[in-house]
Amino acid sequence: MEKQLTKLNIFSGKGIQMRTFHITWLMFFVCFFGWFGLAPLMPTIRAELHLTKGQIGNIMIASVGSTILARLIIGKLCDLWGPRKTAIRLLLVGSLPVFFVGLAHSYATFLMFRLAIGVIGASFVITQFHTSMMFAPNIKGTANAVTGGWGNLGGGVTNMVMPLIFAAIVGFGYTPAEAWRYAMIVPGVMMLLVAFLYYKFTKDTPDGNFDEIGRKNESTKTDWSILADWRIWALTLAYAMCFGMEVTFDNVASLHFVDNFHLSQGRAGFWAGIFGSMNLFARALGGIVSDKVGKKHGMRGKGLLLAGVLLLEGCGLILFAQAGSLMVAIISMLTFALFLKMSNGATYGIVPFVNQKNVGLVSGIVGAGGNLGGMLFGFLFKSSTITYVQAFTYIGYTVIAVSLIVLITRFRKQTAEETESKTALATA
Repeated sequence: MEKQLTKLNIFSGKGIQMRTFHITWLMFFVCFFGWFGLAPLMPTIRAELHLTKGQIGNIMIASVGSTILARLIIGKLCDLWGPRKTAIRLLLVGSLPVFFVGLAHSYATFLMFRLAIGVIGASFVITQFHTSMMFAPNIKGTANAVTGGWGNLGGGVTNMVMPLIFAAIVGFGYTPAEAWRYAMIVPGVMMLLVAFLYYKFTKDTPDGNFDEIGRKNESTKTDWSILADWRIWALTLAYAMCFGMEVTFDNVASLHFVDNFHLSQGRAGFWAGIFGSMNLFARALGGIVSDKVGKKHGMRGKGLLLAGVLLLEGCGLILFAQAGSLMVAIISMLTFALFLKMSNGATYGIVPFVNQKNVGLVSGIVGAGGNLGGMLFGFLFKSSTITYVQAFTYIGYTVIAVSLIVLITRFRKQTAEETESKTALATA
């Protein structure tokens, strides 16, 4: 019988746990690559489709808004089907709008495709759920942070790589209007390849798939009593401030650098990519520190850590908004990016312990909060009366306010016995 791992050797591919570890972060990576593949090409798309600032804001809202409902559904499906089946089906269905977004020739059709593509952002919930199945509590926060961070890395890589793919296609003689469409075939193919890897090389748990070990029938009812737990909503707010800001920045960074600092599409994509590339280590750092603090100071320590990195993220955002030169903007961007991504990791260093009988549902709720934050922030960036600089400033102050809410929230680990007792009372 296989067991959950108590150590994380990221250079190992041995055993079902580590194979699943690597394939699940790769799955989120390619989904993130497809999810934000259009963002660095928006200067070209804006010119071709004659998009206004308000329309661009609506597109950004659509790209993250659809993920809210999708993450709630995917979290429940992970509990019912298991993460393996859920991942494969999401990859196959989600690849369709990625492939066919090139058929859009108007604002309305582009908006609808962007809405459909946003569903693949729910892949994050699968990654966190599946990793939680494979690792023991002492290392769960670190493992979740690494898989989440390396998956989020797709947002940085796509900002760097998609302009290069676009340029290469133009180099073959295609027009810019054709090139951005053909470029989106690349992430679609990547998603299909990873769907095969997920099918071939992963299992739901170290002991086997849900239908093999009889787990499928254990979670047929949704325990809605967890909605009364304030800790879940505090974590949802926290994730709205960190991951919500991350997806917002992935969407607007290239346009911000083009419009405010007059960079080319390629250079703007590079600097936007640097922001996302910090996920290579920063989110994992948040999870690692969370685990270490948890060993010494328990769940209360984890909560204080999350409040602290959120506070620093908010201060960094305000500095970025006020940057008067490209150099200052880049330095402040790297500063707030570090604490933002650490906040992502620190949040999911707490999530698996809040309600251990409903890990998928809790992960889905908190994950959906991240996209809710991104959607609400999108309304600031679409406003005709609020500049991008003002929007970043307002968000910075909001992040600081939420850090204070997290500070006063008392986190503690809920035991399986307490969970079962609350469930029994709720269903009595």
